[in-house]
Amino acid sequence: MKRKRVVVLGATGSIGESARKVARDIPERMEIVGMAAHSNAEKLAAAANEIRPESVCLVDEAKIDILKRALEYEPRIFSGEAGLREIACLTNADMVLVAIVGTAGLRPALAAIEAGKDLAVASKEILVMAGEIVTREARENGVHVLPVDSEHNAIFQCLECGRGLSAPNSRGAEAPPTLIRRIILTASGGPFREMPAKELVDVTPEQALKHPTWNMGPKITIDSATLFNKGLEMIEAHWLFGVEMKRVEVVIHPQSIVHSMVEFADGSTLAQLSYSDMCFPIQYAVTWPERVANTLPPLDFSKVSKLEFFSPRYKDFPALGLARRAGESGGTLPAVMNAANETAVAAFLDRRVGFPSIWQIVEKAMDEHASVAHPDLDAILAADQWARAKARECVETLKR
Repeated sequence: MKRKRVVVLGATGSIGESARKVARDIPERMEIVGMAAHSNAEKLAAAANEIRPESVCLVDEAKIDILKRALEYEPRIFSGEAGLREIACLTNADMVLVAIVGTAGLRPALAAIEAGKDLAVASKEILVMAGEIVTREARENGVHVLPVDSEHNAIFQCLECGRGLSAPNSRGAEAPPTLIRRIILTASGGPFREMPAKELVDVTPEQALKHPTWNMGPKITIDSATLFNKGLEMIEAHWLFGVEMKRVEVVIHPQSIVHSMVEFADGSTLAQLSYSDMCFPIQYAVTWPERVANTLPPLDFSKVSKLEFFSPRYKDFPALGLARRAGESGGTLPAVMNAANETAVAAFLDRRVGFPSIWQIVEKAMDEHASVAHPDLDAILAADQWARAKARECVETLKR
């Protein structure tokens, strides 16, 4: 197959760094032709100087001069939110890897789909907020939506092995409902997996940012500690693989070796295993439907002493229940859950609220929201803004 030309949105984060590693490892199969970042001009320039993509984009227009001075060559430069959508539609790009934290990746993702680009999705919020729209647009435009999250990439691989399925939500090729009995998402459990519930009130941002397995950005790391990250993944799996929320489950797996599992209708369960390295799912999304040799370390079973699995503590970590409620209700409620969580996490990191307040703020916003069924993009974004305002109001109330 030909080399895949990829635009990376969120190039200065951990996913962007892993994408560059993959491009260096398999240059005959992956070329990064565009890179975008929000405001870190220096880091974007350093990454661009290394990879030399033909186009770069910095959303923060006030820092464009910093970017230009730091660049050692002359790429095409885009800026602002409009520039982010433009670079997602580069004529010579085959795929757009969306790794932007939060809601900012939604409009460029939809623009890329409309332009006929395959999506590699690392940003959960896109499908959580607008899964109905994204999957519909992907089918109508004949493009693939490929998962980059390690858990959903694992499920994708298991489904392919289960019955040679094509890409999720691509040209109408979701898994038949009768094929899957359960999708089982694995979760490390975060740093507080065994902490007594009464001690969670005293958790500090420093403690919550110490993830036992993955090296990630602050937002997703806090989400892993509250289990909201896994809640978002439940909704994402619902849309990616066309299964009802009741068939999406979570199990705690501290070793993070089994990345997720699929139980099929005949009772057989397939799992995907590898070391915890985001290069694995990124490469598979880029090279699919082929597998390509690389320099990543294979799993050494002689060094895997044990694989443990536990039920989540649903009462002590309410995020999973809230996510199931949002996913089953649908409409604008998932967008409200996501936006309220983003606001609550930011308040926790700023030491304005305690750790358990994150769940309380999200639940309050969900309880007070009048959900809109089958929303269009404007309704989703309006719900997002409403939820942020409601969450800020809750933060101020808790502070008093």
